[in-house]
Amino acid sequence: MTTPVFLAVLAGALMHASWNALVKVGLDRLLSISLIQAACAVIALAGVAFVPLPRAEAWPWLAMSAVLHIGYNVFLARAYRVGDLGQIYPIARGCAPLLVTLIGVFALSENPSWIGYAGIVVLVLGILCMAFRGGKGPRLERASLINALTTSAFIAGYTLADGSGARANGDAIGYVIWLFLLDGFGMLLVLVAMRGVRTLPELTRHWRVGLIGGALSLGAYGITIWAMTQAPIALVAALRETSVLFAIAIGVIWLKEPLRRERLLAGGLILGGVILTHWG
Repeated sequence: MTTPVFLAVLAGALMHASWNALVKVGLDRLLSISLIQAACAVIALAGVAFVPLPRAEAWPWLAMSAVLHIGYNVFLARAYRVGDLGQIYPIARGCAPLLVTLIGVFALSENPSWIGYAGIVVLVLGILCMAFRGGKGPRLERASLINALTTSAFIAGYTLADGSGARANGDAIGYVIWLFLLDGFGMLLVLVAMRGVRTLPELTRHWRVGLIGGALSLGAYGITIWAMTQAPIALVAALRETSVLFAIAIGVIWLKEPLRRERLLAGGLILGGVILTHWG
């Protein structure tokens, strides 16, 4: 992985943690996520005129990813409803790289170097240590764990779909624009089906926060998809999860969550994994 790609993924990780923090403030969790995804769709709609239609071979990946993203959004909202940012975020993000690596090796014939594999393992260990020892207590509620793990499975699924889709499309930016267009409007349909049309006016009252979150979300994942066309998907997926460190800082500074010794230890493991991933 080259240094520009490495630094770009780190910037995307910061943006990703930032929009997740916005979900924890203000609106109901499902409404917050729907608002941000709807804003992504509005931003993407403005960009459609400047990108070509996706290639035919990219459409199946786009459709699959849009469905997986909606599942991710729904379960992420459920997870945040019953858990705090300091634990749910690390579990949801931390398990995904391992799943992506296993699937990438067996299904996509991607084989990072042994240093890259070591970086992924250390990174995942650090994130899981953060999850299980870094929250308000040593144990998680069962509902929190199930929702976070389910979210992680959706993350792994759409990461692989989008890495393959962007490569098939040959244009990462165009792929991102169309993906967020489909995902945003699809999420709005799911919200209406779950809560009814009466929830839509409530979204418009928070449009400023939605646009900020939408821009962060689109930028973060746009960088990730571009990076997956430049480096192995498993390495990009693992490096992206350094967003956990940014989430900790945001949680401590903004959300006033406690900074425990266990979090500092886990943070050291995460940084070690980042360095090994870069070398790999």
